[in-house]
Order: sequence, then C-alpha cells, then structure tokens
Amino acid sequence: MPLTKTKGNNYNWITNSHNHLAGECQHMCRYCYVDNPRFGRPERYKGELRLVEKEFSVKYGIGKTIFIENMNDLFADNVSIEFIDRVLAHCREWPNNTYVFQTKNPMRYVSVPLENWPQNKLIGATIETNRDIVTISKAPPAEERAYAMKLIAGRKFLTIEPIMAFDLSVMVNWIIKIKPEFVNIGADSKRNKLDEPSWAEVQALIKAIKDNGIEVREKSNLERLKKC
Repeated sequence: MPLTKTKGNNYNWITNSHNHLAGECQHMCRYCYVDNPRFGRPERYKGELRLVEKEFSVKYGIGKTIFIENMNDLFADNVSIEFIDRVLAHCREWPNNTYVFQTKNPMRYVSVPLENWPQNKLIGATIETNRDIVTISKAPPAEERAYAMKLIAGRKFLTIEPIMAFDLSVMVNWIIKIKPEFVNIGADSKRNKLDEPSWAEVQALIKAIKDNGIEVREKSNLERLKKC
C-alpha cells in the first residue's frame, strides 16, 4: 500500500503511516483495531508473517512523521531479525523524516544495534494498565514492558490505550522511571467491554503525569469515558 496519510483515530501528531509486514500479530489482543467489527480481519493481516515486497519501493520523501507498522507489531518475538533489519533499512534510505515505532514487546528494542535504526526515531510502548491482562492479550506482561522501557535511551514515549482499570501509584511510578517525552492516553474505540477506569480516575492519572513534568496527549476517544 502507498504511504498513508493520518486520519480517523490515529495520533494527530503523525503525518503518515506505512506497513511492510503482513500476517497476524502473535499478541492477538481482544481489542485489536485491525479487526473490523463488521467485516472482520483483512486478508492482508491473516496467516503467517511475511513482508510485502512492493512496499520497499515506496518513496518516503522528506519532512514527515511516519508511523511504521501501525497495523502490526514489528518487534513481536516471532518477527525475524531479518524482517526488522529490512524495514529499518528502508527507513534509513529516507533520513529526513521522523520514524515512529510502537510495540508491546519493547525488550526487543534493546537487541537492535544502534546503527540499524534510522537517525531520527521515536520509539514507544503500549502499556494499557499495570494489572494482569492475560485474558485480553498474549503480549508480554505490563511490568516487563515498563522495565524494558526504562533501559532505553533517547526519544521515547508511552501509550496508555485502550486505558484499562489501573493502580494510580504504580502507573505513575513506572512512568516517572521510564522518563518518556510524552504519554498518549486513549480509550477503547470499539466497545470491547474492557474493565475501564472512571473518568475521575483518568483525570487523576493525567494530573499526576503532568505534575511530574511529562506531557500528556489526550486522544479524542476519551470523550466517551467523560460521559460514563
């Protein structure tokens, strides 16, 4: 697919997204936005993991902020290092952009040699809650993700989406230790009947993060929680 312009429920600070990786993510999150409530999962994101060769001919140009593999998790354990290296190499061909990577397996970031990354990168992790979500996702535990993000230097961010019921002191402590540039916070957009916090609890989290000098970027889908 060509370079896609940001729209809908995507981050409003992203200009474009692009996907080289096809097949089904091993994390199999119940709330996965790749699954369309009406039409199901697109064929492209079914079956074994594979690279779509034509995507490596896409020209990125300059001056963009590009979310790489926003429809999959490039750093899941079952993605080969060869796949990761090829995607990063494509990004390096177009150095005058900022490349955004996000995963639920940030320990994998640590194993990527520094020279393999594009020069301008922003790397993040999704941490929906500090609590156990084993019935919701096969991704690594939240505590493991938080620990990995503490090890990473350079520009980094966190995403708390879809936000689930959490323990305020634990979440804030993790965030302080990770030292992200900013934190995205969003709600479940597809009504998956997740265990969600009250709006008052979300407000308390936002305030605590800001009080520690960290920017919070609220997504528009939080509006639903304000009405609950």
